[in-house]
Amino acid sequence: MNLRLLKPICFSLFILLFFYCNNTQQDSNIQSLPSSAEITSYDQLVDFFHQWRAFRVPKMINGVPDYSIEAMDQQFQDLKSWQNQLNAVDTSAWTIKQQIDWYLIWAEMNGLDFAHRVKKPWSRDPAFYVWFYPNPSDVPEREAPNIHGCIELPNYDWPLSEKEATEITQRFRQGTALYDQAKINLTGDARDLWITGTRSIREQSQALQNFADRIKVDFPDLETATLELKEASNQFADWLDNQAPSKTGTSGVGKENYSWNLKNVHLLPYTWEEEVLLMERELARSHSSLRLFEHRHRSLPKLEKFNNAEQYDQELNGAVTEFMAFLEDNEVLSTKDYMDPALRAKIGRFSPNDGIRGFFAEIGYRDAIVMRTHHYHWIELARMREEPNESPIRKVPLRYNIFDGRAEGLATAMEELMMNAGLLENRPRAKELIWILLAQRAARGLGGLYQHGLEMSLEESCEFASKWTPWGLLPADGGTITHEEQFYLRQPAYGTSYVIGKLEIDKLIAEYARQRNGNFVLKEFMDELNRVGIIPVSLVYWQMTGDKSMLEKVLK
Repeated sequence: MNLRLLKPICFSLFILLFFYCNNTQQDSNIQSLPSSAEITSYDQLVDFFHQWRAFRVPKMINGVPDYSIEAMDQQFQDLKSWQNQLNAVDTSAWTIKQQIDWYLIWAEMNGLDFAHRVKKPWSRDPAFYVWFYPNPSDVPEREAPNIHGCIELPNYDWPLSEKEATEITQRFRQGTALYDQAKINLTGDARDLWITGTRSIREQSQALQNFADRIKVDFPDLETATLELKEASNQFADWLDNQAPSKTGTSGVGKENYSWNLKNVHLLPYTWEEEVLLMERELARSHSSLRLFEHRHRSLPKLEKFNNAEQYDQELNGAVTEFMAFLEDNEVLSTKDYMDPALRAKIGRFSPNDGIRGFFAEIGYRDAIVMRTHHYHWIELARMREEPNESPIRKVPLRYNIFDGRAEGLATAMEELMMNAGLLENRPRAKELIWILLAQRAARGLGGLYQHGLEMSLEESCEFASKWTPWGLLPADGGTITHEEQFYLRQPAYGTSYVIGKLEIDKLIAEYARQRNGNFVLKEFMDELNRVGIIPVSLVYWQMTGDKSMLEKVLK
């Protein structure tokens, strides 16, 4: 055949094939299998990362993600090819930073593997199908397994534009099809996940009603779509209630699975049993420290809660000013213009209440500056927007909450670190609140561990956490702990990440200072920690110290 004729024929066939593939795979961005090309450079790894992220997204059918048994079985089957290609990469000549990015992809792949083998949220957890989130998360990605394509209201500007309102309207109207699919997909027998997941769906219905009231004047079509989704949500919750009596199984993942998840997904060098030991130690330390501080301060007046809006606004705004000045004046870290507004935007409003408001409000209403330290979360999120990490892989949130030990661990560490650095010297009784915060986090983390160890039900874990939280600030039937223990049940390892992550950061400080013969400069440490990014502490440790031992314990 004449080669000059062959060329246009091949091109025409290519165009026909291109349009055929586009038409048959509309609404989907999945690449089922990785390219067979060998990865020999870091740039190629970055390209592979973007392909991997596209693969893990479920196929979208008319705007609804496909979590059917067939689709999930196929994704799990294809996952092995992605893992094989990643494991074939030789990173021995790469820099530490580049090798760390390889491990981030490795951990994410293990996260998807764990989701398929163990968690199976699409078939076990009704809360997975929440389609509307009205409030922001304080960490890089929303906590727990969440359905792809859900509507995150904080991602939209307010007031809404016509274009944004139209987009939300369209996505709300996909909810009925979503819940029709969910009724087929949900075949699991995890009772605690089922009951609390039903509650989450009903809470969504209330959030939708609140949203409808908020936008009904400006966007009547969006109001109609919102109420339609609310009705679909209610009908789904009713269906879940009807199924509930048949759900009798356990919801925890078991000790062996939990330990695998710690090491292979969160890159922590512990087992379930070792985390229990560490958490018990921190719970005892927090109670002992609190009682000694109470004794030390016995002649001082006790902390009183703010009792009016004017006092609340004054104290909260003053606390942000004081905290930011402390960071600057005491050379804790390099402060930036975006940090103050990031904290001030989360002050909230005074809420009248004669009883228990909720655990963290009980802390914040007694002394405003204590929770500003934990709100370092909001500074971190602002930094991700204003100063993106130089690594293409680290500038986006890690999936499967792999960041939890670093994000929650540092926010928790900031409470005690800032107290030890002198922040509360003029607020002696506020130091007691630091120990109460630690006690609550240790107690609720243990509750989550006991659930996954199949030693407690969710209700029993709430009672345990309430029992070991001082001052009666955490009622066992209150919204704070019942939602937290549900969340920790949904996402193994998250409940302990606050305390365990803080302990890992303590190790990092110790080695970082030892290498400098004790010449520890806090500002240099914090700035470098922030530059590394919100990734597992074992990887941060490796990059900041050159010591891979923490990660090597994970890989044993």
